[in-house]
Amino acid sequence: MADTRSFVAGSYGLMLDEKPCGFLRRVEGGGVSADVINEKASQDHLVRKHIGQPKYEDFTIEVGLDMAKPFWDWITDSLSMKYVRKSGAIVAYSYDLVAQSQREFHDAIITEVTFPALDGGSKEPGYLKVKFSPYLTQLKKATGKATVTRSKHKMFMASNFKLQIQGLDCTKVMKIDSFTVKQHVEQLAVGERRNFEQAIGTMDFPNLKISMSSAHADPWQEWFHKFVIDGNSGEEAEKNGVLTLLSSNQHDELASIKLMHLGIFRLAEDAATSNESIHRITADLYCEEMRFDPPTGE
Repeated sequence: MADTRSFVAGSYGLMLDEKPCGFLRRVEGGGVSADVINEKASQDHLVRKHIGQPKYEDFTIEVGLDMAKPFWDWITDSLSMKYVRKSGAIVAYSYDLVAQSQREFHDAIITEVTFPALDGGSKEPGYLKVKFSPYLTQLKKATGKATVTRSKHKMFMASNFKLQIQGLDCTKVMKIDSFTVKQHVEQLAVGERRNFEQAIGTMDFPNLKISMSSAHADPWQEWFHKFVIDGNSGEEAEKNGVLTLLSSNQHDELASIKLMHLGIFRLAEDAATSNESIHRITADLYCEEMRFDPPTGE
């Protein structure tokens, strides 16, 4: 696995605590490097060099909603700020699903979870992107065949979603931009150890950008006026909601994200041409906390 190379779907699988968790649509990172340190020139006028501590690159994986339960438990616990560290491996498979090699990782912490952009007019599938930071990695040989098969179940389309926010009409929401939850981790050099220690920092929940038909935006306008113009923006004026990812029948729920302590800080009409039949308005909301209710993987 080269440091900057990415890989295609179906060729790589994820193991967590020796349990297969499914195939990855894409994976990148996981390389190891060290800084070259220049010393002061010696009497022979040569610059002597040595290397510093090893650095282990973060992994970034892209997944569908057909991953196994241990993976979703890791995501759920991480967004609940339980700071669960996991060990496992990214396994490379041949075309007939025979394991070729694996890059093991140890004591990894999830640092980013990116939810896909949602668009009622989209015909593209939606995928989650997850970034995790390992304490260390090792490249090893692998044997055996994959014990999980490629699944067509729980294919999520970016057009299949439902937003609910208390007191607001969300039935005409057309689009929600992609958003990323970030867990900050600092690498600390400790004594004579070769590897950096990982210090847990703050959890940063993102703002939301929501587009809807302006014809159904009156409750949003009223909330914005009270919250921003009048300054009634205390905790009691914030709202809670839930974003649900739906199956193709637009009814069955695949997964959901609970949105807590939402506050509106911008509401503006989108640029439009005179021949457009639907005029859109976009709301920007802050969110203090999110909780993930995952798919029911096995």
